[in-house]
Amino acid sequence: MTEHGGGDSHPGRRRARNDPASVRKFFAARAAGWDAKFPDDGPAFRAAVAALRLRPGEVALDVGSGTGRALEPLRAAVDPSGAVLGFDLTPEMAVRALRAGRGRAGLPVVADAARLPVRDAAADAVLAAGLLTHLPDPAAGLREFARVVRPGGRLAVFHPVGRAVLAARKGHVLRVDDLRAEENLRPLLAACGWRLESLEDGDARYLAVALRA
Repeated sequence: MTEHGGGDSHPGRRRARNDPASVRKFFAARAAGWDAKFPDDGPAFRAAVAALRLRPGEVALDVGSGTGRALEPLRAAVDPSGAVLGFDLTPEMAVRALRAGRGRAGLPVVADAARLPVRDAAADAVLAAGLLTHLPDPAAGLREFARVVRPGGRLAVFHPVGRAVLAARKGHVLRVDDLRAEENLRPLLAACGWRLESLEDGDARYLAVALRA
């Protein structure tokens, strides 16, 4: 997931737009052409994975995995001895990941980000690319990530371009209540079991890295 919704973070509008049926419909219609629309994002995804500082043998989750563009760099980071799972709400996105051959790197699974089929503290890291603003309840998603990640594990909240660039693409302006802004994201993460370690929001990417408390 990356583009749906731009810069609007008002909770009421977000819930109305991001109910599961609407999200599935939006991304299902775009799944077939998703990789062709964003052909140059590979290096940004690899850099985001590197920020998770994964080690061989660890377990990495890609939540909101879309067509699975992060699965191969995640597999390279944990090597064959580790495990990689990609979760997305939209079945058509998981199918595109399989057709692109990315199922060899990690298993695409259709699942809700707020109800992951993963045991408590079973994962070492979560990558959430372009996901938070698509969730009807971002706090519930962040709490679920905290549930499945071990203490000391990491979360990367990522987008291949920064907030200002993404908002401009959609004809929006940045809002003071944008939950991805550091002054909003830091307390939200803390309330959900995470400690923000770093946040970069430039033209080239948005990347917030948090540690499981």
